[in-house]
This record gives sequence, C-alpha cells and structure tokens, in this order.
Amino acid sequence: MQGQVAKIVETMIDPDRIIRSSTDAQVELFYKHYLSTPVTTKFLCVVLKVLSDDNFIITAFFTNAVKKGDVIWEKK
Repeated sequence: MQGQVAKIVETMIDPDRIIRSSTDAQVELFYKHYLSTPVTTKFLCVVLKVLSDDNFIITAFFTNAVKKGDVIWEKK
C-alpha cells in the first residue's frame, strides 16, 4: 500500500459503499472502485473500527470483490 495514502483518504471521504462487518458490529468497510491501481482495476477497502470515543483504521487493501455484510450506505 506504499504510495496509496491519497486513495485511502479519498475512499474514506467519498466511498462507493460502506458495509458493516458480518463478524464485528464495530467494524465498517469503506469501498471505492479504482480503474488504475498498482494491481490493475480493483476496489480499495479501508477497514475502520468504530468506537464510542475513538475511530481508527485497522487496515486497507485492494480486492476484486466487496465482502458480505449490512450495507450502511451506497452511492447512487
């Protein structure tokens, strides 16, 4: 993920979809599709832990598919 900070920030600010994790209700997955990445066309997934007094990014990665879970928000 070296050099991908701008895409991570963009994904958090303007995601295509936000999914609540099916295994942890305090985890939200922010997805944005990019045509150009270091590994061809992919979704960027930024995994956010949502706590009552603090939120933090757990990880970020490129993927081919959006994981299952409850859709919190989706761009129309």
